[in-house]
Amino acid sequence: MALRFYDTATRSIRDFAPLTPGRAGIYLCGATVQAPPHVGHIRSGIAFDVIRRWLTANGLEVTFVRNVTDIDDKIIHNAEHDDVPYWVIAMRNERAFTRAYDALGCLPPTYEPRATGHIPEIVELIERLVAAGAGYAANGDVYFDVRSFEAYGSLSGQRIDDMLAAADSEARAKRDPRDFAMWKGAKPGEPAWSTPWGPGRPGWHIECSAMAAKYLGTAFDIHGGGLDLIFPHHENEIAQSVAAGDRFASFWLHNAWVTTSGEKMSKSLGNSLLIDEVLTRVRAVELRYYLAGSHYRSMMEYSDEAVAEAGQGYRRIEGFLDRAASYLGTPGTPTVMHEARPAEFDEAMDDDIGVPQALAVLHDTVRRGNACLAANDGGGAESAYRAAVAMLDVLGLGPWQHPWAGSSSGREAGVIDALVEVVLEQRAEARTRKDYAAADAIRDGLDRIGIRVEDTPQGVRWSLDD
Repeated sequence: MALRFYDTATRSIRDFAPLTPGRAGIYLCGATVQAPPHVGHIRSGIAFDVIRRWLTANGLEVTFVRNVTDIDDKIIHNAEHDDVPYWVIAMRNERAFTRAYDALGCLPPTYEPRATGHIPEIVELIERLVAAGAGYAANGDVYFDVRSFEAYGSLSGQRIDDMLAAADSEARAKRDPRDFAMWKGAKPGEPAWSTPWGPGRPGWHIECSAMAAKYLGTAFDIHGGGLDLIFPHHENEIAQSVAAGDRFASFWLHNAWVTTSGEKMSKSLGNSLLIDEVLTRVRAVELRYYLAGSHYRSMMEYSDEAVAEAGQGYRRIEGFLDRAASYLGTPGTPTVMHEARPAEFDEAMDDDIGVPQALAVLHDTVRRGNACLAANDGGGAESAYRAAVAMLDVLGLGPWQHPWAGSSSGREAGVIDALVEVVLEQRAEARTRKDYAAADAIRDGLDRIGIRVEDTPQGVRWSLDD
């Protein structure tokens, strides 16, 4: 396998070889479900979905774990505000995330563990850390002693003395202000679980250390998440797991942010774009095409104009697939032949998942296929069609992977399809009665609104003229 990843921990491109031949384990930090997902949240899901698909395309059996943080300060705060139990907020928003992942074509995780479902594993890990001298209890809380772990700060490239105090708990009970909470003692009215240190709930970082080990083992291949998680979250995960004696992740992969007006998309800035709202204006597959189209480590500036431009690019691919399938007589869900992928596509994907370069290969293939169709070159058209289908399958961008059902934008597209077909039937009737002026007027009218009509030996075809 020639695959290479940029590893945040070593700040270098490294050759990837799975710890267990034929298998790969990925842990992706998933949602903290205090609110519905915005575009920035789902970019991470799409980026690692593509990585997972490429590993699978390389013959690996992938175990993909994406956790849900279903208890934290913000969830509790929002529950108090709405006067409902914390789990109502968590479940409502977890469903919204699942709906968004599904709509945008992300494969379901192999496991999707929740923090509150793994209290025994969390408590057991904390006990190991306390016994090893890396953790200590104080006033009902349990903290990780960052100075007990010599490599603390190595992932983010920081020195302990330059760090600010950990903001996840009060400093008065800590040995060092930078120590972070692994267990938080219960406050009046908050949800709590019984432990050797008294009632309370887990800190944010400990849950991922415990759940990664449970589902992937104490050593696994890839740990992923957004760039904003490098510190403190992933730094603290490494400290906990390694201090407890685990090898933990071999590679650390981080996707960059989606920004609006140059700022990271977030609820606190009031500039978030909720997925449910965006999908009333944009087809889900076109939004995926946009979010997957930039390199996963590159920042993206979101705008409606950029999404619309991406949509035009995707519709050019769709148009070729439709014309080629009609020409070849193979309508419906295509047969995926991975051996049809161009070598240049594979090389781009092997180079730290170079999707922009891979898409360039895809568009070159589509242009070649359109030229073959125009030249009535059936062999060339079929070759290009099979290659395009194989590439789209790897990227999760095949139209057959994104059914219209349940999407308002999809229903609108279905109506448009039906209306165009009605108009084309009227044009055909005009040609049958030799009223060519009327037929040409219909064609010219469609052309003015961006619908291109082609008369071919196989019949009339139409497409959006981008």
